[in-house]
Amino acid sequence: MLKQIDREELRLKLAGPSRPVLVEALPEKYWRDWHLPGARHLPHDEVDRLAPNVVPDKKAEIVVYCASRSCQNSHVAAHRLAQLGYENVAVYPGGKQDWMEAGFPVDRGEALAA
Repeated sequence: MLKQIDREELRLKLAGPSRPVLVEALPEKYWRDWHLPGARHLPHDEVDRLAPNVVPDKKAEIVVYCASRSCQNSHVAAHRLAQLGYENVAVYPGGKQDWMEAGFPVDRGEALAA
């Protein structure tokens, strides 16, 4: 069973001294439109190929999100990360919709992060 994290807990973690690695599990065009602050791009169907570069540390705290509660991409990506040996993976099920509804800041139109 995957850990889940709610919006307020995530906001506090992102504001704190040891930020989790935030990853968006949506296709690239959605990530490019806007994403949560500092999020890295890890499409749910490319976890095997991209995870070693996007999240090289398997002990890092990782929070995966996607579009909304009805979107399952974050669950797919988080399960796969756990299968690949990542030890501290959580899902933010509310995703972009929940974050935006709270009026929290987002990053827009960024080029692909390395």
